[in-house]
Amino acid sequence: AAQTEGRGVNVVLDMIGGGYASRNLQALASEGRLVMIATQGGVKGEIDVLRIMQQRLVVTGSTLRARSSEFKRQIRSKLEQHVWPLIADGAIRPVVDKVFPLDRAADAHAYMESGAHKGKIVLVVSRDS
Repeated sequence: AAQTEGRGVNVVLDMIGGGYASRNLQALASEGRLVMIATQGGVKGEIDVLRIMQQRLVVTGSTLRARSSEFKRQIRSKLEQHVWPLIADGAIRPVVDKVFPLDRAADAHAYMESGAHKGKIVLVVSRDS
């Protein structure tokens, strides 16, 4: 909420699940949406149902695993049409928290497990490797 001057965000795309669901609800603005698409952090977590009701939040989820190949092609096409140009133009940029050389992969993994990161952790492979 600090980055949005207390307003919160309109949409959270949650790939972690588990205990992050509650944190992600806290990050939402009124009438925001929490969309759960993976459960890397577990399938169970506690949420504040009263917060959902008071702020008129929407919690939904989906997985592509059971979807048809045609449906997946349609999503890919829409991504290529609407999202990739924004990435190419720099309008959407990944948040990189920390960069590690490949020989420090164990340090990068420990950093990830600590939960201290706020963004992507990148391993750099040099041409000498």
